[in-house]
Amino acid sequence: MRIGTLARKTGFSQETIRYYEKIGLIPQPGRNEANYRDYGDAFLDRLRFIANCRSLDMTLDEVRHLLELRDNPEARCGEANALLGEHLEHVRHRVEELNQLARQLEVIQGQCDVDQPARDCGILNELDRMEPVEEPENSHVPGSHGHRPG
Repeated sequence: MRIGTLARKTGFSQETIRYYEKIGLIPQPGRNEANYRDYGDAFLDRLRFIANCRSLDMTLDEVRHLLELRDNPEARCGEANALLGEHLEHVRHRVEELNQLARQLEVIQGQCDVDQPARDCGILNELDRMEPVEEPENSHVPGSHGHRPG
C-alpha cells in the first residue's frame, strides 16, 4: 500500500510516518515497480503498536525499547514490565504536579471579585506579583505535549 493509504488506516500523517522511518521506529519500505514506497501489513501492525504506546503518553525512546522487545520473541517480559513501571511512576508524578497546579489556580481564582474593574482585578494583580516558576524542559515546545525528552 502507498503511504497515503497507510496514513489513513493508522491516523498518522505522512510526515510522521516518514519521520518514524528516519529515526528507525519503522524500517525503510521496499519500492514498487513505479518506484513508490510500498508498505505491507507489517507496517500497519507496527504503526498501530506505536499508536497504542503513544496513546499511553510514552516517549519515543520508550516506544523504541518496547519495539525492540516485540521484535525479539525470546526477550523477557520483565523488561517490558520494568519499563511500564517507570512510565507509571512518571505519570503519577505528573498527576501530582497537575494537582498542585490546580490548587494554585484555585487560590488565584479566589482573588477575584467579579464586580471589580480590571485595574483592581485580584487575578491580574496576583499574576503581576507572583514569582515565575521555572518550567520543565520541553513544557511548551510545540508537539512535545509535556513529554519527557526522547
